[in-house]
Amino acid sequence: MLYSAYEMQRTMLGSASNWASVTARLLDNPALPMGYLGMGPAFASALKVFAHLYEERGKPDFDLQPIQIDGKTKHVSESVVLEKPFGSLRRFTRDDLPEDAPKLLVVAPMSGHYATLLRGTVQRMVESQQVWVTDWADAGQVPVSEGEFDLDDYIDYLIEFLQFLGPDTHVLAVCQPSVPAFAATAIMAANKDECRPATLTMMGGPIDTRASPTGVNDLAMEKPLSWFENNVIATVPLNYAGAGRRVYPGFLQLAGFISMNLSDHMMSHYEMFKHMTVGDNDSADRTKEFYDEYLSVCDMTAEFYLQTVKHVFQEHSLPKGEFVHRGKVIDPGAIRDTALLAIEGENDDISGIGQTRAALDLAENLPIAQKKYHMAPNVGHYGIFNGSKWRDKIAPVVEEWMRANPSVSKG
Repeated sequence: MLYSAYEMQRTMLGSASNWASVTARLLDNPALPMGYLGMGPAFASALKVFAHLYEERGKPDFDLQPIQIDGKTKHVSESVVLEKPFGSLRRFTRDDLPEDAPKLLVVAPMSGHYATLLRGTVQRMVESQQVWVTDWADAGQVPVSEGEFDLDDYIDYLIEFLQFLGPDTHVLAVCQPSVPAFAATAIMAANKDECRPATLTMMGGPIDTRASPTGVNDLAMEKPLSWFENNVIATVPLNYAGAGRRVYPGFLQLAGFISMNLSDHMMSHYEMFKHMTVGDNDSADRTKEFYDEYLSVCDMTAEFYLQTVKHVFQEHSLPKGEFVHRGKVIDPGAIRDTALLAIEGENDDISGIGQTRAALDLAENLPIAQKKYHMAPNVGHYGIFNGSKWRDKIAPVVEEWMRANPSVSKG
């Protein structure tokens, strides 16, 4: 019922969005007088904002822009090098990148948005690194015949991706995947896998959500797991490839994020409206580009979502030493030579201060020299991996850490 009700609403609003877009174009037509009279321009701008907010959206493209290196333009190539049912490994590299450039696996969150949310992250890191990204699939588009995908499977995917890329690969985990990336690193270290990461950078990740709990953490704690299973899990309708699959719908995750900062989102659209009315299309387009990405959402499998709520937010399994993979308890102490970098944003309202830093304490057998903590001042959750502060202040810290720790000891 939940998904069906959403589909009905989406259909109605999609039609309204199309009509609003058509009407706005008519009002903007210089051959018609309405665009010059009274409230005509303001009405057209308001319709454009409404049309943009409720238009149909699919999976965005990365569409990385050319890079300027020493005054020369370098184009970025993109390809899928490994494809699996619930996610693919996507490679990015620029023209004339040195053959010995570091290898970097960027682990995108599976939290309701597509991997393209990290477009700014990849755009910056591809300047000097060979970059691969975990491009997770929309669970609502994966046929039931492909089976389930849970937290164990997520970790297995990361291990397989690292083994595909080979030794001396660096890993950058953004937000939610900090937990499975840390777990995968510990498992590979315990198995003395030569493909274990050279470095693992965790950014705004919920390693131990008991430190500085946020609104997201409080919500997960105040309801029993059965409440989440009964109230936010839905069945994919028949008109999708994943019909019959139980999922946590992306539209619910988006609604939760928007409600946390509703006034900010309303103000952003009001500012976009004002920019349009005065003809400042560049400023309006920047807001539209952000929301084109932010409003593009995908579903997660129910089993992955519920296990994440249980083990990460409710039971704190990893910091308690109780996190299990395929029936075996994960030992963070096995990490002895993968250099760890924990990055947090001072104003992060999703992963509180200290939650990511906890990973450094869990790796008790890792030398101090291979642990680093970086606090990004005046930065919120999304500013950790996107925007000017990411490009100019945070990315150089990551690159320096990678250069300082180019490989793991094979002992």
